Amino acid sequence: MASHLSTGRGMSLAELPKSHVFTSRLPPDPAFETPEASHKAPRETLGPRMVKGALYTFVRPEPSEDPELLGVSPRALEDLGLQPGEAETPKFKALVSGNEIFWNEEEGGIYPWAQCYGGWQFGSWAGQLGDGRAISLFECTNPQTNKRYELQLKGAGKTPYSRFADGKAVLRSSIREYVVSEALNALGIPTTRALSLSLLPKEKVLRERIEPGAIVARFAESWLRIGTFDILRARGDRDLIRKLATYVAEDVFGGWENLPAAVSVREGQSDREIDHPQRGVARDEIQQHQGVDENRFARLYREIARRNAKTVAAWQAYGFMNGVLNTDNTSIYGLSLDYGPFAFMDTFDPQYTPNHDDHMLRYAYRNQPSVIWWNLVRLGESFGELLGAGKKVDDESFIKDGVTEEMEPELVKLAETVIDRTGEEFKVVFLNEYKRLMSQRLGLTTQQDSDFQTLFSELLDTMEALELDFNHFFRRLSGLNISDLETDAQRTQAAGIFFHGEGFGGVGETDASARDRIAKWLNRWQDRVQQDWGPDKDGERQNAMKAVNPKFIPRGWILDEVIERVERKGDRDILGRIMDMSLNPFNEQWGHSEEEEERFCGNVPKYKKAMMCSCSS
Repeated sequence: MASHLSTGRGMSLAELPKSHVFTSRLPPDPAFETPEASHKAPRETLGPRMVKGALYTFVRPEPSEDPELLGVSPRALEDLGLQPGEAETPKFKALVSGNEIFWNEEEGGIYPWAQCYGGWQFGSWAGQLGDGRAISLFECTNPQTNKRYELQLKGAGKTPYSRFADGKAVLRSSIREYVVSEALNALGIPTTRALSLSLLPKEKVLRERIEPGAIVARFAESWLRIGTFDILRARGDRDLIRKLATYVAEDVFGGWENLPAAVSVREGQSDREIDHPQRGVARDEIQQHQGVDENRFARLYREIARRNAKTVAAWQAYGFMNGVLNTDNTSIYGLSLDYGPFAFMDTFDPQYTPNHDDHMLRYAYRNQPSVIWWNLVRLGESFGELLGAGKKVDDESFIKDGVTEEMEPELVKLAETVIDRTGEEFKVVFLNEYKRLMSQRLGLTTQQDSDFQTLFSELLDTMEALELDFNHFFRRLSGLNISDLETDAQRTQAAGIFFHGEGFGGVGETDASARDRIAKWLNRWQDRVQQDWGPDKDGERQNAMKAVNPKFIPRGWILDEVIERVERKGDRDILGRIMDMSLNPFNEQWGHSEEEEERFCGNVPKYKKAMMCSCSS
């Protein structure tokens, strides 16, 4: 019989190659050093406490009673390497609801674990945090793509890192994470993924009110965060910082040779040089090329910074806000992570934050790039000793004894230099990626220096002044014919398609002034499009734009309606339809109810714009 591997249709859950590299390479909680010790302990003894000298605790999910599998992402199923029908099997349903693990006392196997980390929350040190309700089951590798993911359950019970919480997740927030994880991936934005959503009907969870419990089975290339290093630095655990950094380079990024080679952020260096560093250069060559004592840990720091720069650039280009960009929510791998009060932009407002607890607007849309860099500086502080040691980083005396009084001034100076230069690199990588994505969204195939000011900035200023819908603008722009924008009158007429159903906003604006401002921008835009595409390629250009400008995004008001219909009205089908639209956001139609599709893709209801929510979930 032909194997699933040869047909490319995936494997069963049992056949899927599994590993536990994380727990085999890094130190466990000393209170439960082995799976056997954890498994023999009563489940209640695995609750909240301080854990030191460790990066995780072996802990099993709490069993759930009569779970109901509400949804499975077919894209996630495929990317993990599982066969299409696997989600219907009892083993799959038991696994994603926390009722089965791949370990037993007789045969062993892979025992679940919860990570230890800390974090800076709203700019203040919060101490030990950790996976308070997330439990990783195993790592698995898709044989077709050779990608390894770590699968975990969110809402599966208390761990030592639950603090004062109950280890549960409510259905409301679980629906939001389940949908947005897959939606961002479909848009091409780096993110953790969601495999499934299970309702726990017997669990009643207290937040602002009593709510039903749920579990999201989710996966990522790595769940490590900047906060993982934060907690080690706060505790002065220099040996474990080095060990964890080495693990990230060798086992998360696949080897030191995969990191960027050293590139000086020097005067006169082009953006292209910084944004496309050579990889795979030996350390001796790197130091000779660099002219300073940048070592492999500096290259690791730069790789983490570059990944996060590209991700936050994608958030800005697509109007996405995380809402809680604490260091414990900032991924070492550069993934969008831990979805609490997130949102996609409705009416463009750079001051908007979806987090109603963020009174200082720390995590507002306009601040996301600078906040991510602030978090990366905290990582630089954790790496400081390794960055500043330069070529002495592998000297036996340094590894054993650390920084001497004699070497401290030079070490601090070099560490600060590396962090500062990485900051310049972060800016360049961010801007290059942002310009690339915005150019794509506007249908441009080349970039000109003037584009940023005359097209990007002027467009955002216009959107803000007239209170236009951010993502609707790009999609509607995608359908315009250049031949219909040749005269002032045509452009003025076309400007009306960008207005909300209730018109436009903006203090002191009239219909004529609003149309005139958009028409002037359309004039500049159509000139640039013609430069890039030439005549007779309008259809090709429109298709290219529609392939990057979504017709559907899961906005706050839509998710609220889905939650209401699933939780209170027992409507299970709506979840599948919304997931289908999220997985295929660039479609014109999805084959469901035409009326419902157009409503979800149409104007945001008047009193449901710019919704906000709390961190509680």
